[in-house]
Amino acid sequence: MRSTVLAALPLVMTFGLAGCGSGPAPDTEAEEAPILMQAGEWALTRKTTGYNTPTVTPAEYQAALKDVKEDKVCIAVDAAGVPDANALAGTEGKDCTYKDKLLRKGRLIATLSCKAGNGTSEIALEGNYTAGTLTLGTTMTKTVGGQPTLRTTHDLNGKRVGDCPKV
Repeated sequence: MRSTVLAALPLVMTFGLAGCGSGPAPDTEAEEAPILMQAGEWALTRKTTGYNTPTVTPAEYQAALKDVKEDKVCIAVDAAGVPDANALAGTEGKDCTYKDKLLRKGRLIATLSCKAGNGTSEIALEGNYTAGTLTLGTTMTKTVGGQPTLRTTHDLNGKRVGDCPKV
């Protein structure tokens, strides 16, 4: 008798557990509306937090850390909410394209590939945004002839200030 009870125990446990979780499926939460940056005129502040060249002196490095640029720029945003790459690159590149990008729930992680003088620059961006604000960290590496010649890091903050001026 005892061996019959022990033999039946796994079967009872299987049927007992089969009922667990078989209730109604939980309500799936409504999908959140995506956060999209608004196109328009933006006030951008770019503060240098790092500056490195093969020959940088301590004095040049310290002087670079005092560099804060403030610009007003029109930022175009495509239908998917992706801001214009050139506007985000500022003076560190032109004719920029996205190598990769992830925009999700107010988070932007991307890499830009740009022309920079007689070389190229690659700019890594990471940070947060809303419809009317952005806070990004950037790291730019300029390469000439296959050799890195400059690396900078910046804190980039922005606020939408209105529509772009009519031309």
